[in-house]
Amino acid sequence: MRRRDFITALAGSVVWPITAHGQQQLPVIGFLSTSSEAAVPRQLTAFRRGLSETGFIEGRNVAIEYRWAEGQYQRLPALAAELVGRHVSLILAQAPSAALTAKAATASIPIVFVVGFDPIGAGLVTDLNKPGGNATGMTLLSYALGQKRLEMVRDLSPKASVVAMLVNPVSPDATPEIRSVQTGAQALGIKLAMFNASTPAEIEAAFDGIAERRPDALLVGTDSFYVAQRSTIVARASQLPLPAIYPFRDFVEVGGLMSYGTNIPNSYRQAGIYAGKILNGANPADLPVMQPATFELVINLKTARRQHIDIPAALHARSDEVIE
Repeated sequence: MRRRDFITALAGSVVWPITAHGQQQLPVIGFLSTSSEAAVPRQLTAFRRGLSETGFIEGRNVAIEYRWAEGQYQRLPALAAELVGRHVSLILAQAPSAALTAKAATASIPIVFVVGFDPIGAGLVTDLNKPGGNATGMTLLSYALGQKRLEMVRDLSPKASVVAMLVNPVSPDATPEIRSVQTGAQALGIKLAMFNASTPAEIEAAFDGIAERRPDALLVGTDSFYVAQRSTIVARASQLPLPAIYPFRDFVEVGGLMSYGTNIPNSYRQAGIYAGKILNGANPADLPVMQPATFELVINLKTARRQHIDIPAALHARSDEVIE
């Protein structure tokens, strides 16, 4: 009797081929990131947790191959091509540039993305409820929260007339986020001073420019590269010193004053669940793009005291978490 060419995967109903040595060939997830491994430990933990909830454990019945662009977005096409050439079972695309690159690299390999922009406008999917094609995932809606963060800056500093904004010009998030903040600035009568930075050296130069411009507050744009550089950004903002609001709590944990945005680990956990569902046979075209239902305001009171900033009682009452 001929040896069976396929066996059923332990985690579900999908069948995976066996090797020439009779061992089960594990499904492989390609993890394509704009960042570095050291910068996203909580995201990785949450993603693996979501996978485990669908029956997949890294190293046991699924393998993960990681490709890190480490903030050098120009490396993404080659990294994506490596994963496509490896014939991975699925690509997890972390951040907008990675998602767009993965989408351009393959129309057949399933893609689960975690992005901050509008996935329809960016061309990743045709509909949030029925994505179509080979991609689905999570949108953090980060680009749309810039206006809300600006309002919180005004709550923090009612007399603020000039607010600096740090943005990464090579990020797909930049244009829609700037547009959102500009709309809010016009409504509040605030003048925006834009500073671009897409490398560590440019971050230093941008803060030199901010120090010279002497704005009333700082708004840090949404970008995974900035998350990786959060310690540097927070340190420079504290040196000015300048009231600053950030997109994610990661900044507040390293001493940033305040953040407003999505709970990132929750989104990566859901991405892990989606990845597991697809490995178990689900079609990404039928999995709706998930959107956050809640956002969190995190305030670092220790930083506020160090910078002699009084947090208004109303803003304090609205906070979801306070770091002492």
